[in-house]
Amino acid sequence: MRAIVLMFDSLNRHVVPPYADADAPHAPLPNFMRLAARSVAFTNFYAGSMPCMPARRELHTGRPNFLHRSWGPLEPFDDSAPEMLGRNGVHTHLASDHVHYWEDGGATYHPRYTTWEFERGQEGDPWKGVVGSPDPSANVMLRSRAQDRVNRTHMSTEASHVQTRTVDAGLEFLRTNAEADRWMLQLELFDPHEPFFAAERFRQARGLDADASADWPAYRRVLESDDDVARTREEYLALVEMCDHSLGRVLDAMDEHQLWDDTMLIVHTDHGFLLGEHGWWAKSVMPWFNELVHLPMFLWDPRSGRRGEIDDRLAQTIDIPLTLLDFFGVDATADMLGHPLADQSPARESAIFGIHGGHVNVTDGRYVYMRSADSPSNRPLEEFTLMPTHMRAPFAVGELSAWTPAEPFGFTKGLRTICVETSAMWLNSWHHGTMLFDLETDPGQLEPIADDDVELRMAGLLVEAMRDADAPASQFARLGLPRNGAVTRSHLRAREHRDRARTVAEPMPRISELAASGHLTRPLAEILSDERTAAVLARHAPDLTRTEMVGLPPGASLLTLASRAVVTAEELRALDRDLAALDSAARPDRGMGAESER
Repeated sequence: MRAIVLMFDSLNRHVVPPYADADAPHAPLPNFMRLAARSVAFTNFYAGSMPCMPARRELHTGRPNFLHRSWGPLEPFDDSAPEMLGRNGVHTHLASDHVHYWEDGGATYHPRYTTWEFERGQEGDPWKGVVGSPDPSANVMLRSRAQDRVNRTHMSTEASHVQTRTVDAGLEFLRTNAEADRWMLQLELFDPHEPFFAAERFRQARGLDADASADWPAYRRVLESDDDVARTREEYLALVEMCDHSLGRVLDAMDEHQLWDDTMLIVHTDHGFLLGEHGWWAKSVMPWFNELVHLPMFLWDPRSGRRGEIDDRLAQTIDIPLTLLDFFGVDATADMLGHPLADQSPARESAIFGIHGGHVNVTDGRYVYMRSADSPSNRPLEEFTLMPTHMRAPFAVGELSAWTPAEPFGFTKGLRTICVETSAMWLNSWHHGTMLFDLETDPGQLEPIADDDVELRMAGLLVEAMRDADAPASQFARLGLPRNGAVTRSHLRAREHRDRARTVAEPMPRISELAASGHLTRPLAEILSDERTAAVLARHAPDLTRTEMVGLPPGASLLTLASRAVVTAEELRALDRDLAALDSAARPDRGMGAESER
């Protein structure tokens, strides 16, 4: 018995056969078509905890974690499916280029495998050193982009591309161990995560030139032109075509070494990536629409021999580790909430998903219910951990100065954790409101509905899932839901919030349409310190005049706030009009003064 798990990052379901939308831009992906013919394609598969490392924590623990914790490492009390397999005589091997495994917030994952190897060069991986590039004193995003430019100079050929090298490593493991038994290979590719850096032949095939400036969109509302959006989508599709080629290499190896007879194959992703849909780029800072959470997932199980079939059961990421444990005959632990997907019994009635501090969402396969914070403060919000690190740094001294010990949760093996009060910054779901969507009539989630009966049932499913996950009391309080007792009509919010949701969802004006971009890109503190501009702000966005600057990143501007849905499109247009009018009114004065001086 052997298993191969091929995991991509940010692979959009709607561009991959057999799920691809016929009327959407797509790429010819012959190897995904080949995979679909050799496996079962799950059509109702959802993400759980997001983004990258929270999803990978689920792949170890088989339970959601976003209700208790943001991005962070495996905890001392966490079960780890790869480690459990190892204890039961299964050699597990990780071959990956996923840079987040080697940062503070991911450093406890790879040691759970029997062996592991890492290929360097993705995203802003601090790999090749060139003094001055990046500037070590710059912010993390500027450092990442500068480092990425350095890294790319060392990957000028397809053979040297980090994706190619990672697949090479995985195939070497397959060749070496093709005759061995009881192993599991996790071949994990960072692509097609941004930046969309594909080998040149895939870019040229899509008519892309040497200019790669559109391959790394920011996490915010779309402000670019339609042409710029289209180019970024083409960069993404070029990288997806390269991923398809890598998938073909794995399928070829399975053919060559005759692995189909006794080797399970799982091909999946952690989440998707918005490419202008809903007026947004990327993930995390907006509601978790289906483009982000409704995922491609393929399973070949040699025990059943099912192939070329569709499976429409509701399933999600936490089911993958349980499927692997079941395949190797290893019992799951009581703390694991997933279900093996090998048999054809119904897996679940609902699926819960989200990000720490954002909407808490649930779907039954037809309806999606996005429950927002019940107040603008998005509080109470707490982290529960024994590993206090963020993505790239430990918790700050200030964060830990007021921690309190929490009582054990049902899954912490009797251990008390550190409880730290926190804020979600740009992830405040209150701006978007609670939303309910009917995927049968509105698969694009363009128009939230108000149906009290449906919302009551979905809110009940959400509360039940939160209780099953032993969610902290603070999450129920933040969402305005009962920790104990029944959900009643007094808890419903979708009808009340629908107008807010519609307003926030309106597309932003493009940068080229704005007349006062100079003012809109000034730090908010400067706008507030100027009587004239502060008056405009008070007229159209009065809440911002009362904003505590400590809660905003340094230099945050009105355009920054609008791009994160703190300022609506209607408010931005009004601000732009009146700020531009200030400039127009000032220009004649300057001209008259100059004339009198002459």
